[in-house]
Amino acid sequence: MKKKSILIGSNGYLGKHLAFFLEQEGFENANFDIHPQAATGIRNYKKIDITNENDFFELNPDIDFIFFFAGLTGTSAGFDDYKKFISVNEIGLLNLLNWMRKITCKARIIFPSTRLVYKGVKNTPLLEESPKETKTIYAANKLNAENLLWMYHNAFDIDFTVFRICVPYGNLFDARFSYGTLGFFLSKAQNGDDITLYGDGLIGRTFTHVLDISDAIVRAIQNEKTKNGIFNIGGENLTLLEVAKLVAEKFGVGIQFTDWPAMPLKLESGDTIFEDTRLRSVISLPYRHSIAQWIKDF
Repeated sequence: MKKKSILIGSNGYLGKHLAFFLEQEGFENANFDIHPQAATGIRNYKKIDITNENDFFELNPDIDFIFFFAGLTGTSAGFDDYKKFISVNEIGLLNLLNWMRKITCKARIIFPSTRLVYKGVKNTPLLEESPKETKTIYAANKLNAENLLWMYHNAFDIDFTVFRICVPYGNLFDARFSYGTLGFFLSKAQNGDDITLYGDGLIGRTFTHVLDISDAIVRAIQNEKTKNGIFNIGGENLTLLEVAKLVAEKFGVGIQFTDWPAMPLKLESGDTIFEDTRLRSVISLPYRHSIAQWIKDF
């Protein structure tokens, strides 16, 4: 029997890739986002405003999973627009949880969290229990959302699974686009400009291809042992300098080092290298993509 699911946030970077992957895996999936029209490649789509609690009552509750991938991202932007960040990233989730509580929906919520909930430690892999430190509104939203999911599970038996994601990369829909730091490197290099790195560039990250992320999520949620748990998704561990060198070599540009600006330095998390032992204890994780090969083929 096909698994039935709803994906909220299907027009976003992670959402549209997950929607594609769910379709490939045979899920009976419906897609939702705030935009009037679906992103390229997204089918079975309707608009939803997660900040309006009444919109949730238009959803079909007879489902197995709700992928809640809607939200605002950003670093210092949240300080200026904190009301919107809280409304979308926290009240939006509360609206979903209260809809589920009121209609007794038994679906499991699948929620993507972020590396930014961790206090980074130099050259030290982070476990799910590692110390937390939220330096931005967005990071606080994500950690608060994790707590809300546990709270509603404890009080109302609503099941969830949280996946913490470090640095995703890759794009099936537009080869010119990548995500975050890597996207910045690529945009500079494609324009023939040298890549700029703050400090010495030796900050470590875990990089994971977006299809490996989708694969890990979809396979993990079908294992009952992942119910009501939080899991790091692993990948390849590289410094920003190592990744910048791969991009610079591909496009024939240089790398320039510069001092940290005051605000980015205050908000920088330090090394965020993920240990994924907990996830590997319940599923096998053959990460199939290499960032070096992906950049080479870009």
